[in-house]
Amino acid sequence: MVISVQQVRTSRICAPYSIRARVANLAYTDFTLETAETLLGVRARVGDLFPTLVPAIVPDWLHDFLARGRQLALFSDKARSEFIVGPILLACRELSGSSLAIFSGPRLDVDPSRGLMGECDFLLALSEPLPRLRAPIVAMVEAKKNDIESGLGQCVAQMVAARAYNERDDSKDRTLHGCVTTGEARQFLQLEAANVTIDRSRIYIDNVAGILGMFQAIIAQHQKLT
Repeated sequence: MVISVQQVRTSRICAPYSIRARVANLAYTDFTLETAETLLGVRARVGDLFPTLVPAIVPDWLHDFLARGRQLALFSDKARSEFIVGPILLACRELSGSSLAIFSGPRLDVDPSRGLMGECDFLLALSEPLPRLRAPIVAMVEAKKNDIESGLGQCVAQMVAARAYNERDDSKDRTLHGCVTTGEARQFLQLEAANVTIDRSRIYIDNVAGILGMFQAIIAQHQKLT
């Protein structure tokens, strides 16, 4: 599926004035793409993140696991996370030579005055899998009700927060990536300076090699800076 600028614009829900006036009461789940642009000072556009993307080799165990798990993943968001999202992230870690740390459900309370607080579905980092989060590179949001557009603002807010977290830790990596997934589909994003690029195409579960290839491209880009 190809997403257009018009589709992104019309999918936004404008923030009521009362919400804008009480930013401190916001959390990641309250952000739409509109409120993220308005309150966080970023600008979203559609583009091609990795136009020469190379598909990755899919481990045999992942093929088998997804074939067994996709039927069970229909039952709930939790099942989708356990039987689709989690295994794909584990394969990403395997392909990275175990250099990728996966943090499931961490809190990222960076700046409550800007609404940058709350729990994240997943944060990925190029670090040891220690209890303390270090230098996240990818914020991943599981879209509710199979609606990717509804998760874009939340993902942007988490990328902004992750970058602020990294700057506080004196990390040199100023570019952050994000992914919004329904389990069946994935939309990738990139935050650089004040610009958010939403990848023009979505990658679906029937193209697991493409999903893994995208994550590998993101990891390789960040590894150049470490």
